[in-house]
Amino acid sequence: MIWTVIAIGYLLGSIPFGLLLTRMIGIDIRAVGSGNIGTTNVLRTGNKGLAAATLLLDAGKGAAAVVIGRHLGGELWAIVAGTAAFVGHCFPIWLKFRGGKGVATILGITLAAAPLAGVIALATWLGGALATRYSSVGGMLAALACPACVWALTGNSAWAVHLAALAALLLFQHRDNIARLRAGTESRIGQKST
Repeated sequence: MIWTVIAIGYLLGSIPFGLLLTRMIGIDIRAVGSGNIGTTNVLRTGNKGLAAATLLLDAGKGAAAVVIGRHLGGELWAIVAGTAAFVGHCFPIWLKFRGGKGVATILGITLAAAPLAGVIALATWLGGALATRYSSVGGMLAALACPACVWALTGNSAWAVHLAALAALLLFQHRDNIARLRAGTESRIGQKST
């Protein structure tokens, strides 16, 4: 049964909502800006509605995986399903394992695991992005906030450890952004991608 939970989480996570939504308006998001399928790159199309929908759906699939896992087998299975959804988002089978960076998905997982911690992580993302005008900085700060807030607010070490592992993977997914930040070439919010 645990393999069923892993499969459900992975397949949910691997749905490339950014790609599917932009295709509806005749755009292949992989040919826009950074080529990423996530919210920030969808925003570069100029369609704020699709960007918001991508954010909600990418967060929703992470949260849904946690809820399904919890329903099928309790908290451990919720953790497994959420982890599988995050991996599915980053490495979707449908796109030759080249997916998004996982910010919205880790936020959705955290919201389902510990709602207040998720709200604080979401505020960290928005605050970091607005303060620096770098979406990548906001996303990385939010990812680091997820395990810290879950640990501080709930003391749940299992969730905190798993979210810390996901945050580490998210930072790895942002390695090109980190290199551009260090070089001073990272695109700011509202600026065309370089």
